[in-house]
Amino acid sequence: MTITHLVTHSGGFHADELMSSVILTRLFPEAVLMRTRDKAWLAPSPERIIYDVGGAFEAEAQIFDHHQRPSPLREDGQPYSSFGLIWAQYGRAYLAALQVPEAEIEAIHGKFDARFVLPVDLLDNGAVEPSVAGILSVLSLPSLLGTLKPSFDDASPTADDDAFKAALPIVQVFIEAQIRNLAASARAQASVMAAIEAAGTSAVLELPMGMPFRSALDKAGADHILFVVTPRGGDWTLGGIKLSGDSFEQRADLPEAWAGLSDAELEAATGVKGAKFCHKARFIAVASSREAILQMADLAVKAA
Repeated sequence: MTITHLVTHSGGFHADELMSSVILTRLFPEAVLMRTRDKAWLAPSPERIIYDVGGAFEAEAQIFDHHQRPSPLREDGQPYSSFGLIWAQYGRAYLAALQVPEAEIEAIHGKFDARFVLPVDLLDNGAVEPSVAGILSVLSLPSLLGTLKPSFDDASPTADDDAFKAALPIVQVFIEAQIRNLAASARAQASVMAAIEAAGTSAVLELPMGMPFRSALDKAGADHILFVVTPRGGDWTLGGIKLSGDSFEQRADLPEAWAGLSDAELEAATGVKGAKFCHKARFIAVASSREAILQMADLAVKAA
C-alpha cells in the first residue's frame, strides 16, 4: 500500500517530530506532510503514518505517539519519543536509502540510536534536563532547533507551519552528516586495522590519509600506539592520540622543546631537516616529507 500522507501535530514543534519528518520524507518523498489535530486525520489508515500525535503506539497500524499512558519504553526502561519510535521502525530502511552498505546497516543503526536518537528521546520526555550540558546546553541541537520557532507575537496564521517547513532542511543536514560520518568511520576501520597490524609493536601508526582511527585502536587493544602519522596535502603530520573523546589529555605529548616552534627554529630543536611546525599545545607537528615526519616520530617516542 502506498503511503500518501505523513501526519503529525500542528502548532509548536520539537526536535522529535522534526527529525521523524526527515526520516519519513526521505522514505516517502511523494507523501504529503500534514500538521493537524483534526481527529479524522489522526485515525489509523494504511495510506498514512501518524507520529507524535494520536494517543497510541501501534507500529502495525503505523501510529507512533509517546504521550499516552503507559508510554512506550525501550528494553532498558528508558522512554521513547516519536523520533525513537520512528527510528526503530524505519531507521534501517532510511540507511539503505542513503546507500549505507547492507553489511554496515545494523551497526550504524545502533550507533546513531545511541548517540543521536536517545538524547532526543530523553530530553523530549524530561528524563534528563538540558542543564546536564552545562554552559553548552543552549548549543544542543534541540535547543538550537527551538530558536527556529516563530516569535511569540508573530500573528501570521501560518507562522508555525512556515517555521517547521524552514527547519526541516536544517535538521536533514545534521542527520545526514551524522550518518555520513558513521559510514565513513566504518569504512576507515578496515584500513586502520590493517595499519595497526603492519605497525606491529611500533608506537607509531602510519595511515594512508587522515581518517577516524580511535575506534579501531580500541577494538584492537593497541594501547602501545602513541602517535599517528598521515600525509596532508604536500606535507606530513604527526599527531597525538586523545585518551578519550571528551578529553584533551593524550597518551603522550610531543616534546616540550618543540612547542610553538616552526621552520628553522623547529629544525634546530629537532635536528630534522624539513620540520615545519609544532602546535604550542603539542598535539600535532608538521614536516615537509615522510622521511622527516618519521624522524620526528622516532624522537617523540623516545622522549615519551
